[in-house]
Amino acid sequence: MTGPHAGGCRCGAVRFEASAEPHHVSYCHCGDCRRASGAPVSAFVGFPVDKVMFTGKSLKMYENGPVTRSFCGICGSPIAYVDDRLEDDIYFMLGAMDMPAAFTPTQHAYVGEQLPFLHMSDDLPRHLKTSVTRPDGTVP
Repeated sequence: MTGPHAGGCRCGAVRFEASAEPHHVSYCHCGDCRRASGAPVSAFVGFPVDKVMFTGKSLKMYENGPVTRSFCGICGSPIAYVDDRLEDDIYFMLGAMDMPAAFTPTQHAYVGEQLPFLHMSDDLPRHLKTSVTRPDGTVP
């Protein structure tokens, strides 16, 4: 992969570009991601937040504890999330990327919340909770 990596919402009112390579690509099975995306599983691409630029004026935010999710205020497309505990990173919805096939997930997070009818037959590492190590070295 070579940057920049771009994406945006369904209607085009929100666009973003990352000028770095992703540091994290994973599936998430948590209930919060299910509700935010409307899908049984989500996939995210993580970048350093200081290497990302947004354009457009429709980006809206929803805060829930330490997590702030962004979406387009016009078409409602989910865009990304940031976590106060991971202040240097931003995680984009894989489906918001212009070329989502370029980002292959490498692990599963929150498999303890995975829906029982969802079967993903791969050999990727599976984490009961988050797949992202916190700055203090812990994985909650």
